[in-house]
This record gives sequence, C-alpha cells and structure tokens, in this order.
Amino acid sequence: MKCDKLRELLEGKGLQGILITDPYSLRYYTGFCGGEGVALCTSEKWMLYVDSRYTEAARLETEQAESGFTACEFNHEHPLYELLREQLAGAEKVGFEDRSMICSTFTKYHQELEVQLVPLEDALLLPRRVKTEQELMLLRRAEEIGDKAFTHILTVLKPGITELEVAAEIEYAMKKNGASGLSFDTISASGFHSAMPHAIPSEKKLETGDFVTMDFGCIYQGYCSDMTRTVVIGKADEEQRKVYDTVREAQKRAMEGLKPGMRCCDVDRIARDYIGEAGYGAYFGHGLGHSVGLYIHESPALNTRDETILEPGMIETIEPGIYIPGFGGVRIEDMGVVTEAGYESFAHSPKELIEL
Repeated sequence: MKCDKLRELLEGKGLQGILITDPYSLRYYTGFCGGEGVALCTSEKWMLYVDSRYTEAARLETEQAESGFTACEFNHEHPLYELLREQLAGAEKVGFEDRSMICSTFTKYHQELEVQLVPLEDALLLPRRVKTEQELMLLRRAEEIGDKAFTHILTVLKPGITELEVAAEIEYAMKKNGASGLSFDTISASGFHSAMPHAIPSEKKLETGDFVTMDFGCIYQGYCSDMTRTVVIGKADEEQRKVYDTVREAQKRAMEGLKPGMRCCDVDRIARDYIGEAGYGAYFGHGLGHSVGLYIHESPALNTRDETILEPGMIETIEPGIYIPGFGGVRIEDMGVVTEAGYESFAHSPKELIEL
C-alpha cells in the first residue's frame, strides 16, 4: 500500500522523482529507523542513501520492512549529490517535503540537483492518518506502558517531593517497562503551576491541597503514546471537585459522541460547549486532541478549525482541560482509535478523582 501511494504521487503530480528526507517519513516508507538519510523514488528505482554509520542497519531494516527500497552508502568517493544526480538524469520535476525541510537544505538541493523542486505539502503525511493493524498494536502497547507508569507514580506522590522528581519517576517507569524513549518532555505541574498547560517541571515541592497534572508519553518500537492524569495531594476542596468533574464529564461526552464520519471540529465542540455551559469556557484554550503515530502531534486534530472527516483507524487523543491562573488546572487525556462504532480508548488508568 505504501509503495502504491508513492507511485500514485509520482504519476499524479507528473514527477520524475520524490525526495524523502523527514526522519518519520523515512521510517514509514522505507522501514529505516536511523533518521539520517535520504530516500529517492523514481519510476525505475527506489533508493535509500545513508552514510557508513547506518549502512548495515539500513539494509537490514529495509529488507525486513519489504519496503521496496534498496539501501546504498554514500561517502567521499561517492558523494550523496552525485548519486542523486545519477538517478535523476533527465528529470525535470522532483517532489520534496516542504513541511519539514529547512531553507538552507532546500537551497543546497536546488543548487546541486538542478531540477524543479515541487512542494509535496501533506501528500506524504496523508497515508499515515489511518493506521494499520500492526501500527495499532504498537500504539496500544505504548499506551499500556503509560498505564504502568501512572500506577507506579501513585505510590510515589506525596508532599515534599519536587515536580522534577515526579517527572523522573514517570520516565524511569516507562523505560523500565519497555519504552525506548520519550515521545515528548514529561509535564509535571503542581499547585498554581498546573494552570499552565505545558508547564516545565521545576524544583517546586508538592504541597497538601495541590492539583498535580502529569502529561507523559513514551516511544515503543517507533510509535508514541500520550496520556494525562490529574490528582490531588490531600483532600480536594469543593471548587477543585467541580473543576475536575467538569473536565471528566467533558471528556466522557466527547468520547461517547465521537463517530466516524464526523468532522474533527464537531467533536471538539462537544467538550468545548459543555465546559462553556459549566462556566469555564474562558479557561479551555487549546484543542481537544490530536492524532498520534510515529510523531506525537500528527493530523488530523480535534480542534475548532480542522474539518477533516474522521475515519476508522485514525488515532486521536481526547484531552479537555480547565486552567485557572492562581488556582490550578485539570487535564484528563486518553489516546485511542476511531472505530466503526465510535471510539476505543487505549488507556486504562482510572479517571475518578484520586486524593493522595
């Protein structure tokens, strides 16, 4: 299927070649995990060029993936641009990933290849929206690792430990349970810091009465997870319970209301309208969710602007939040898949208010 998409792109845009340079695109289309290389598709040959650090790995991974790409080493005797020019002899138009290529790299390719470089926009990203069964299995496993990390952190949270220590414990637990890395920098925000959706963990100590919001994810065999849970240190007061219950109900309504065939913006509206009716609309500023895959923020996104029609096999997070400056904030996030019937969450960590 991936090979077919590339062939269709060559023919549909009248291209004589496609350059693949984004690390996530390289992994998706070639199977190569190293990240540093260049793939070139023409009507006759599909080549993956890497340097000597990755030659053996690239050959093994492209073969295992049955991607159709042949791994080839470039070096001082066979420079990369010389090899590319050889394959593109007579070519006029070559597609490139304008969404990820920086300007200086574009200039270098333009000077060296002497062809018209055609922006591909999101053409290489669109096939990644609907996940295969293999991809779904890896995403489930990644989120399962997050569940285990949350179970662990509940045994650690107490007054006196710092936000940095909380983040470190979560990351340790994910690594111990099979994660190869983090899908983003762990967020651990307590007290008034929890009113900042993307707060950076600090040396602030957890105190009795604090909300503690933890947003974390890992990488498992290349695929990302994403989960957020908020707890209270000690007993929650009445306003904390109201805020928490509002967020939890907003998420529940969005998860139950999501159906294939809906526009992303309409799913966002379910949660946003409920939070607004509860009187907290001014404190929910970000989108409801986003897709996840090889990269933590893929498309489509559940927000007020995205009119993409949801299809079975698409991954979406559902993460409403309320953030009140000087008071604190709550976010609850699950990652799951759009199904024929609706939405299946991959996360199984509890969502009732936990007081520690």
